[in-house]
Amino acid sequence: MADGRHVEAFLEMLSAERGAARNTLAAYNADLADFASHARRFAQNPESATPETLASYLRGLNAAGLAARTAQRRLSALRQFFRFLAREGVRDDDPTILLTSPKTPASLPKALREEEVTRLIAGAALLPGTRGALAVAMLELLYSSGLRASELVTLPAAALRDGEILVAVRGKGGKERLVPISARAREAVLAARPAADKAPTDKTPSRWLFPSRGAAGHLTRQGMALLLKEAALAAGLDPDRVSPHVLRHSFASHLLAHGADLRSLQVLLGHADIATTQIYTKVLEERLRALVTAHHPLAQATPPRLASHPPGKG
Repeated sequence: MADGRHVEAFLEMLSAERGAARNTLAAYNADLADFASHARRFAQNPESATPETLASYLRGLNAAGLAARTAQRRLSALRQFFRFLAREGVRDDDPTILLTSPKTPASLPKALREEEVTRLIAGAALLPGTRGALAVAMLELLYSSGLRASELVTLPAAALRDGEILVAVRGKGGKERLVPISARAREAVLAARPAADKAPTDKTPSRWLFPSRGAAGHLTRQGMALLLKEAALAAGLDPDRVSPHVLRHSFASHLLAHGADLRSLQVLLGHADIATTQIYTKVLEERLRALVTAHHPLAQATPPRLASHPPGKG
């Protein structure tokens, strides 16, 4: 079977077994065609390529200035292709096992300023009807706890117990953690509850803190994101800058700026690895640098010229 048929069979598998979208299949096809062109320079077909050929291909992508994320996607396509070949018995090995993924530069969180968060909550309160109370409750919870969007919408109705300041949250991988909730956020949620309690039916209380008539029984992440966009517009903020993820970043950045330590922040955010939390130190570094530049008395001053003296005589 020629190499083109191997690629065709691989793409058919992605479509039939994994339900890959047409755009995904087109991208994989283009990535494999690009690698095939490289392999032929070494008199190899894609399915018979050696680890050295694959490594030289990745070096070439880097030398050509290709974005790390694009290079990662191409490596992902190659890994899946060669695993497919090994599974089908076309190859006895997987030449991509020892290849390392190109490192992508860590992107800085795009947090709102503290005064912008205040404006956002005030804007949410201006929304008509029960949407205003619901938007305020969600914003207060997101900003006071750093919850992920999926964690917030799936909070059970029993999450906020009387006298309890800690809420049990089920995060990624089903892991639970305790997150403190501010009194202000608790009050906002309780104020939004009377209308929310009747959302599923007029008789049966919902098991969710933020119920909905939808199939899931609770407000969706998309519904919450839309509500936050409306609050941003009411507050006069760019809605593209506001999302549940941005509120989570704002929570972390502002806590760190006010003296929180990384280990505590890691626990609050539910990060499995402290390295994930350390990205926020870069946000703080930029703010401190800007603070010194703007306010230090000598930051803008021209350094004095040193007087030149003739060399002394021994």
